[in-house]
Amino acid sequence: MDEKRPTIIMSTKEKNYISPQGFKRLQDELIYLTRVERPEVTKTIAWAASNGDRSENADYIYGKKRLREIDRRSRFLSKRLDLAVVVDPANITSTKIQFGATVTIIEETESIERVITIVGVDEINTQKNQISWRSPLGSSLIGKEVGDIIEIIIPAGLKSFEIVSLLYKSIEEYDDH
Repeated sequence: MDEKRPTIIMSTKEKNYISPQGFKRLQDELIYLTRVERPEVTKTIAWAASNGDRSENADYIYGKKRLREIDRRSRFLSKRLDLAVVVDPANITSTKIQFGATVTIIEETESIERVITIVGVDEINTQKNQISWRSPLGSSLIGKEVGDIIEIIIPAGLKSFEIVSLLYKSIEEYDDH
């Protein structure tokens, strides 16, 4: 007699670490798309449809295309928000580098100092040196401490960095529009 074994379902959903500011930015975009832009586009489509022949009606054709884009982006944002694990770096007091850390590193051969902040994949801003925790540099830093040396293989070859400081503070909000 065969015993039935319980089925173990593993979640394939990956955690979406994000700062409170990044979470709010995604929420604001979703609200804007669903409450402002989508209703406006829907009105335009209804007006264009009332004009008759839809096959050569640019307002109708563009409106339907834009509506699909809005719906696709809204679904994406909803999924990202559902997976979100909000982490406020200002509340972290670890001596190890974690999500949200602002880290000063020195590239060893050229003695170039860089200050980077480790953020979520939805918050990357290279102009402000905000890199993803999943990037090669970000993932190499996770779990390390001040004084550690990390090595990263980049297209130009092997680079070594020394970690010289670590700070946890609120991640600056930025406007990318």
